[in-house]
Amino acid sequence: MDVGMALDLAREALIASLIIAGPILVAGITVGVIISLIQTVTQMQDQTLSIVPKIVAMVAAGIFFLPWVTEHVLEYARRSIGNM
Repeated sequence: MDVGMALDLAREALIASLIIAGPILVAGITVGVIISLIQTVTQMQDQTLSIVPKIVAMVAAGIFFLPWVTEHVLEYARRSIGNM
């Protein structure tokens, strides 16, 4: 394996990890913004009110997107093994 091939493999790994983590992070950010707006309007600044809904939303998104994530991981593994 030469340096170019190793760099391509590392680049593909980073892109795959961003694609896989994207939907879960978007769910967490969306819920975080909504909760922050609610906290700003009601002037309730409790940390538990912010963290628990984000965790629940991210777990739900992880469960919902699990088949899609699995498909992308398997596709990445097939490409990586095929290129070696």
